[in-house]
Amino acid sequence: MPIEILMPALSPTMEEGTLAKWLVKEGDTVSSGDLLAEIETDKATMEFEAVDEGVIGKIMVEEGSEGVKVNTVIAVLLEDGESADDLGSAKAAPKADAPKEEAKAAPQAKATDSKASDTATPEAAAAPPASKGGDGKRIFASPLARRIAADKGVDLAQVSGSGPHGRIVKADVEGLSASDTPKAAASKPAEASDAPKAAMASGPSASAVAKMYEGRDYEEVKLDGMRKTIAARLTEAKQTVPHFYLRRDIHLDELLAFRATLNKQLEARGVKLSVNDFIIKACANALQQVPDANAVWAGDRILKLTPSDVAVAVAIEGGLFTPVLQDAHHKSLSALSSEMKDLATRARDRKLAPHEYQGGSFAISNLGMFGIDNFDAVINPPHGAILAVGAGVKKPVVGKDGELAVATVMSVTLSVDHRVIDGALGAELLNAIKDNLENPMAMLA
Repeated sequence: MPIEILMPALSPTMEEGTLAKWLVKEGDTVSSGDLLAEIETDKATMEFEAVDEGVIGKIMVEEGSEGVKVNTVIAVLLEDGESADDLGSAKAAPKADAPKEEAKAAPQAKATDSKASDTATPEAAAAPPASKGGDGKRIFASPLARRIAADKGVDLAQVSGSGPHGRIVKADVEGLSASDTPKAAASKPAEASDAPKAAMASGPSASAVAKMYEGRDYEEVKLDGMRKTIAARLTEAKQTVPHFYLRRDIHLDELLAFRATLNKQLEARGVKLSVNDFIIKACANALQQVPDANAVWAGDRILKLTPSDVAVAVAIEGGLFTPVLQDAHHKSLSALSSEMKDLATRARDRKLAPHEYQGGSFAISNLGMFGIDNFDAVINPPHGAILAVGAGVKKPVVGKDGELAVATVMSVTLSVDHRVIDGALGAELLNAIKDNLENPMAMLA
């Protein structure tokens, strides 16, 4: 029976994508692991790999097609001995409301950037299609093995897989019958997609808004996957996360002087530290100093992280990424600077792998470089907090001796999820960040 190749879910938030480019054509022979296509998700362009071998019998979705729903049949693979006459038996795949587990169960994918793909093992790009057995454990099996098992009444939960990572393949089920495996209890139906679909429909309808502007000149901008995801996630965040805000002014003169000295010493190595590098390090250290604040909301519990994994917002054309600097408290300023530059560059090229922008417990959004004095940032779930950073501005201040002086002052606002961090704990975290930035040499101790 021909094998249907389905549109994979290459990120946790992906509900549809753009089939940017086919890397094979009809009649090509492919093996497991061969690259089939490049797919644009809501965050990046990913390469899509085959998990079965055979001949590309028919391409169902043309390259360049946008809005292709997860689990839509995009191509049909013919197995050994099959011909184009067998294509009629291929069934259409579900195009909407796909179960969550099936949507996540995508064939292996990796970032088009070689650096990312060498180490990427993101949850959303798990190699084999998967379902759940009666005990709730995931079952990894090829589409062909699933069909054979279904035809024979074989319970895949009782089958040991011989494929990569224990994946069940054709050879594991061919010689089995229903009597060989006890029937497992029916698994609980998968939950619906986590993405709040109502977010896109909130407010007046598109036609109602357009009617308001009849007779006025305007350009209609089509939403891409990234903008749809941003709209949904930020709506979800503001509706479900109980934000509260803490503000402090931070004096930067000592940091700026220290930075100038370090940059002069690092000039021969081609390293130039930014104020943002110091902010990342200060936040990473503060999460270690106030470990109860290094936490995320997990629905019915709080997860307290041990490492300081700090996300930093990076503006790109049409949206933003928040790449995560893992174990930032262990890294030197120069290492953080180099890693941040690399992540920001690849973020703007949409070349980040999912594991590079997922996770973290804390985020930084710095608009000071755009001359913004202060602002309130929206928490990126499941993070416990986000620091909004304004510009460093020279202001009159009253010194410790009571005399009036001029200092470079930066205003910051900490947005906090009250479910995770209470007011006093949030204040302790922000005070630790302030202390680190106003005493920068101590961060290196």
